Amino acid sequence: MDINRLLDGRLKVRHLVLVITVAEQGSIVGAAERLRVTQPVVTRGLRELEQILGVELFNRGPRGVAANAYGRAFVDDARAIVAQIRQAGRHVAELSAGMVGTVVVGNHLSGANVLLPTAIARLKRQFPYVTVVVREATPDRLTEGLLTGDIDVVVGRLTPDADERTRRIRLYHEPVRVVVRAGHPATELVGAELADLIDYPWVLPVSQTSLRGEVEQVFFQQGLGIPTNRVECTSLPTLRTLLIDADMIATLPALLARDDPALAVLPVELPNVHRLVGLTLAAGRGRSPSLDAFVGHLEAVGAEIRGYVDTSISPAGSSIGQA
Repeated sequence: MDINRLLDGRLKVRHLVLVITVAEQGSIVGAAERLRVTQPVVTRGLRELEQILGVELFNRGPRGVAANAYGRAFVDDARAIVAQIRQAGRHVAELSAGMVGTVVVGNHLSGANVLLPTAIARLKRQFPYVTVVVREATPDRLTEGLLTGDIDVVVGRLTPDADERTRRIRLYHEPVRVVVRAGHPATELVGAELADLIDYPWVLPVSQTSLRGEVEQVFFQQGLGIPTNRVECTSLPTLRTLLIDADMIATLPALLARDDPALAVLPVELPNVHRLVGLTLAAGRGRSPSLDAFVGHLEAVGAEIRGYVDTSISPAGSSIGQA
């Protein structure tokens, strides 16, 4: 195809939004409903885009449409372009309003109780009229939101399998501990090992997370299967209630319960299970003034946590708040 055809004025932002929506919905009808337009409008717009590109982007079938190799490549780039346009609009709006903007931050457990709230509080003291929106989801959903521009920064665990479309900033390593309620029967065990806890009810990370895989490996390496009496959960409020009210056991980042006198850490080792906590941003995307300020506060708080997290948190069979 002639690349210059993309710059001759025929390609519109609406074409990018349309092709992204069709790919996400998997059907012309679904895309029309999502965009609140008629089905012929979607069909015509998709045909226009394919004529500009000189290739078909979707395979049509009786149950809908699916992006082919051309479509998948173009949709990825379209998402990045639309996200950059959104960011440019936010940037201009904030500059014109004197730092009155919005920062959308995604979070999944790690950093939820110290890093994130402390950084938000400091940002709000500096810029009271910046709105911070916190969204919780599984890591894959957070990455998806980051790439589409719906999320500005993700705060949480950094995994080895980084998406090349993202940029990561390392902050600190956080131990993962075996946690129960204060006064749980397991706190009375002397020299407790994982095998001594297998028959208790457990709360485990959901299977889509890398932490779940690491925890499973610890059980397998010790000749144990994963607990059969278990709940799989990533919601911190639900998880905490289960620990306190149902005598369950969970594997948690140490700082999540650091100042919670209702919880205790068991002296059970989880070899090679820890969390590298940091920030994830979209690669190549500019930062708005408010996001830049927020990232600065996150890095500062992360440096403070790094100074004490490895020494102030240790399994002792007592309240984490006293550790």
